[in-house]
Amino acid sequence: MSLLVTGSIGIDTVRTPFGVSENCVGGSAVYFSFSAAFFGPVRFLGVVGEDCPFDLAEVFGSREVDLHGLEVRKGSKTFRWNGSYEGNMNEANTDGVELNVLAETPPAIPDAYKDSEYVFLANTAPALQIELLDQIHNPQFVAADTMDLWIKTENSDLKILLDRVDMLVINEGEAKLLTGIDNTIAAGQEILKMGPRVAIIKRGEYGSLMCNLEGDMFMLPAYPTTVVIDPTGAGDSFAGALMGHLASIGRVDIISLRNAMVYGTVASSFTIGDFSIHGIKTVMKKHLDDRFDTLRKITQF
Repeated sequence: MSLLVTGSIGIDTVRTPFGVSENCVGGSAVYFSFSAAFFGPVRFLGVVGEDCPFDLAEVFGSREVDLHGLEVRKGSKTFRWNGSYEGNMNEANTDGVELNVLAETPPAIPDAYKDSEYVFLANTAPALQIELLDQIHNPQFVAADTMDLWIKTENSDLKILLDRVDMLVINEGEAKLLTGIDNTIAAGQEILKMGPRVAIIKRGEYGSLMCNLEGDMFMLPAYPTTVVIDPTGAGDSFAGALMGHLASIGRVDIISLRNAMVYGTVASSFTIGDFSIHGIKTVMKKHLDDRFDTLRKITQF
């Protein structure tokens, strides 16, 4: 089934204990699309300024990413993010943000995208996510991401959005901030009261947690990799493989969600292995399947 992602395209500068990557390609929609495209075509909706140094057609290469929804906006500047990681690198420190085009009107959705059945509203301002969702005709399944900035500054719009989506995918710190609850399981259950029927909480090196309105719960460890260079985009890669798998099979039940989370976990394990997109760019579907099988074997009991 058709899968649409809308989110940021960024120029990132990232510092980790392993070095610095300056002015590299980033953004939630970019990482998402790299992972989702393992499972089928992705409709990409986003906007950059005329200063964008990247040719996204070259960035994605042979991946099935439809860029008819990409707008290069004259007179505007591309979103920039400057971040750093320390210690166990579970949380990013935002050292500087220039919203630029993300503070402007969202890109227009091509008519060919308006029948998208699976939709992922990657991290951007909730008001923009709502505006974009309004333009989609009868989506079958809508998921969203958000961040601490919007939880703190755009909470009312975020609450409206949550009442309109089927699934929320956020990290542990954001879940606690959103709900005011320190216990991760209780925070997930509280999110379900806000509207989504599925809540997935990413826990960095500790894996992820899923709960739904039917009372199901699933906890998954992270993939046991010893190479962590740059966690940027790991959560977006997780969401991309998650949604890519669900769209490819055309259903969202508990078994499908569990398998999708495993695919998301192994996709993110590749992303963290290098700076920017270099960890995920050269990966093929068979590499995901190999790690899928490995993770299944080591978690069976």
